[in-house]
Formats: sequence, structure tokens, C-alpha cells
Amino acid sequence: MRNEKLKVALIQQRHHGSKEETIAHTVGQIEKAATEGAKLIVLQELHQTEYFCQHEDTCYFDYARSFHDDVKFWSSVAKKHRVVLVASLFEERAPGLYHNTAVVFETDGSIAGRYRKMHIPDDPGFYEKFYFTPGDLGFEPIDTSAGRLGVLVCWDQWYPEAARIMALKGAEMLIYPTAIGWFDEDPEEEKKRQRESWITIQRSHAVANGIPLLSCNRVGFEADPSGVLNGIRFWGGSFVCGPQGELLAQADTENETVLTAEIDLQRTKEVRDIWPFLRDRRIENYEDLLKRYCD
Repeated sequence: MRNEKLKVALIQQRHHGSKEETIAHTVGQIEKAATEGAKLIVLQELHQTEYFCQHEDTCYFDYARSFHDDVKFWSSVAKKHRVVLVASLFEERAPGLYHNTAVVFETDGSIAGRYRKMHIPDDPGFYEKFYFTPGDLGFEPIDTSAGRLGVLVCWDQWYPEAARIMALKGAEMLIYPTAIGWFDEDPEEEKKRQRESWITIQRSHAVANGIPLLSCNRVGFEADPSGVLNGIRFWGGSFVCGPQGELLAQADTENETVLTAEIDLQRTKEVRDIWPFLRDRRIENYEDLLKRYCD
């Protein structure tokens, strides 16, 4: 572990009506973050377009056709601003075979690695199983000049197994591009419970593994084009926490934000020395984790 501090930035934004306008806004926010000294910049899940998974329609598969051009574009942005950039893109692997893919770019624009979302939800307003094939690249950290990154995506954030495997493979931080929100018709108490659960589970991953965590969420209301649901109000709340789950920075639930924080990478060693959770794991007794359910 390097003895240094790393300035990071999360770009929390709303959809701006079109891919072109949304990307233009994102690029401006990246430039702002880089000017302020950020060396690692994280974008939210599927940041180029609206969150199209609110209903099932094959027309949205066309969004994935530009994957290779999108990769080239974000490569040029990372290179121009000399930052490590985590982008979240819709990948067409072959006709009829699509992935929700995070691509990590090095400061020279090269591809440091990518991760295909492994856990795929299927709930009202979040019909992702229709669009995305589960990832097949495994839980593999990505080495960059900003550190070894354990990049996961949204629904993955509810699974301690994914975070643990990344940590066991030497990830120095966990990163979650995400798109989560609530329905306006839900009671305020339920909205509060959902958001607090989302924050708590991720901070718990940081604590259990003794590493920092970055979670970048969408913000703003997006209507359901099918009219079946009213739409989703993405709750923002992007945050960075340290290896004891301590909040280092947190965005609000309504506004677009360039959220910056400074991560002390040396603290992982300090925390793990006093809380040696990895040392005390009883790996010889965990075989039941490979079962769907212990009947």
C-alpha cells in the first residue's frame, strides 16, 4: 500500500434530455474536477443516457451499438485531463448479447480494465434482466495509477460476497457506479428506510474489508416512457467513505454535484492492523456460502 493521499471526484448528475447534451455536461464536470486536482473520477451508472430499464423495449438495444465509439470518446477525455476515469457503458458484445459494463481508463487514455455487472435486478421500474446478460469477467480488481480498483456496479452493492472477493484479491478501494431512486408515491418513511439501507450496506462493505468506498449515484426525476409507472426520482446521495465506514464526503439528494474527497490510502493498513478481520476469517467453515439456500 502506497503512503499517499488521493483526491477523487464523483460526478452526480441528471439526464439532460439527450445523449449529446448529457455527455457535454459530463465532460464539463470532468474538466472542473480535474482542474480541482482530482486524479480519479467516477461517473454514475449508464451516465450517457436516461435510465432506460424502466420498461422493456427492444428499441433501447440500439444504444449499445455505439459501445466501441463510446470507449474511444471517453478514452480521449481521460487522456486530455490526465485522469483515471471510471465510465459506465452499454456494451453490445454480439447481436442479442448485451452487458452493463464499467470501463476504466488510465491517464494516457488506455483501457486499464473493465467489469461486466454480475448481479442483475428485475423489479418494477428496474427491468435489467431484459437488457443485460450477467457478467462473465468475474470479480477482478483493475490496476491503475490511482490504485487497484474494485469496480462493481449498482445492484452488486447489496452483495457482501462481491466486495469481499475484490478485497481478497487486493482491491485498495471499492467503486460503485449506481442508479437507484424511489417512487414519488412511496411513503416518506419507506423512502427514508430504502436510502438509509443503501448507505448502510455500502459503508458496511468498507468496514468489513477495511478499505475506502466510492458510490456515485444518479439524481433527478425520469418519467417512465411506457406510462405504466410514474417514473423514478433518483436520490443522488453519492458518497465517499473511509475504511472504518466514516463519511468523507456526501452529496445531497436533489442537485447535480462534483463531489470531491481526499482518500488517505495508508489508513487501510492502520485500520486492518487494529481490526484484522481478514486474519480471523474461518475459511474452512464457509462451504455453505456456495449453496443457494441451506434447506
